[in-house]
Amino acid sequence: MYLDNLIFQLSAIIIGAAVLGTLFLYAKQPIIIAYIAIGVMIGPSGYGLIKHTDTIEQISHFGIILLLFLIGLNLQPGKLMRLFRKTSPLTLSTSLVFALTAFIFAILISFDFNNALIFAAAMMFSSTVIGLKLIPTTTLHHKRKGEMMTSVLLIQDILAIIIILFITGEKGDSTLITFIILISKFILIWLLAFIGVKHIMTPLLMKFDVVQEYTFLATLAWCLLWAEGAQLLGLSYELGAFVAGLSIASCRAALVIAEHLKPLREFFLILFFFAVGAELNLNMELHLLLAAILFGALIVPLKAIIFQKAFKLTGESPELSKELGVRLSQSSEFSLLVAFSALSMGLLSKDTAMVIQLATITSFVISTYWVVMKYPTTISSDARLNQD
Repeated sequence: MYLDNLIFQLSAIIIGAAVLGTLFLYAKQPIIIAYIAIGVMIGPSGYGLIKHTDTIEQISHFGIILLLFLIGLNLQPGKLMRLFRKTSPLTLSTSLVFALTAFIFAILISFDFNNALIFAAAMMFSSTVIGLKLIPTTTLHHKRKGEMMTSVLLIQDILAIIIILFITGEKGDSTLITFIILISKFILIWLLAFIGVKHIMTPLLMKFDVVQEYTFLATLAWCLLWAEGAQLLGLSYELGAFVAGLSIASCRAALVIAEHLKPLREFFLILFFFAVGAELNLNMELHLLLAAILFGALIVPLKAIIFQKAFKLTGESPELSKELGVRLSQSSEFSLLVAFSALSMGLLSKDTAMVIQLATITSFVISTYWVVMKYPTTISSDARLNQD
């Protein structure tokens, strides 16, 4: 019965996404919005065709893991460290500005101090999935953009993990100690992964590279091994997968591996966007509903402007700074994780959690439209802007 139910859910999601996606493409609309919309329509808050989405949410997380693994495959460690040094001050300062803005907004709509603080923490990040999903990956001209975005988003991910650890009570003795422990674990995973590639993966891939099925299987196993290892160490699946990809980037088969994994990634990302829509709950007071939509609409241009100015200060060109600002202008899937963690610990009211959820999804929609209509993406209906 359980298997039948799972097959029914997957069938409903894929068929619904295909039908609605077709209509969206005919209407020249971003297909990602169709995936979110089908989640709203057939999820628990819509027609209720799928009443429970817990399993789908867990499965969909696999798409994010693969996304980070593929990003790692296209980066070199030395270049990444140089980018980290450049973008760390930018990321920390902009995150502080976004958090302060969200805190003030929360106070203005009468949230208490604790709820306003968690709202601020949740809303200061940008979406790894939206940002990296919409940027072309195979055009040389766009590699700089992808590298800059990846470094900013990874630093934000580390900040988000620290916040979640504090919320769930795993903060240890102090902020500094928590940060040092987290970085030490990240370095440990990094070193072990690179040693493993040198002595295990590279010899195996060189010996059996003519067997494509083996290459696919071995690299996928490598990705999941370090994703799970990072999670067990208190980091995240995403960071572990990124390190796994980065460690194997120097192998000759890296680009071939990336091409083989892209269709698998796309399938699971469809499930991710469906889960985002299915989680949407509009059963809240009218003033909170309007406040959430208003904040989601305001945070997008605000982030775009602040990121643009910040990137220009680091020496990037005005054109690249503006585009990076737009591409990083939404809230993050980590916003939903922060809200869920705080809600489960009794630190956040249900109303505030719903405001975070709706504001985040609103920013997803507005930012996606802005990027797709103005810049090259993999899903644009405009042939001039459609790049893979």
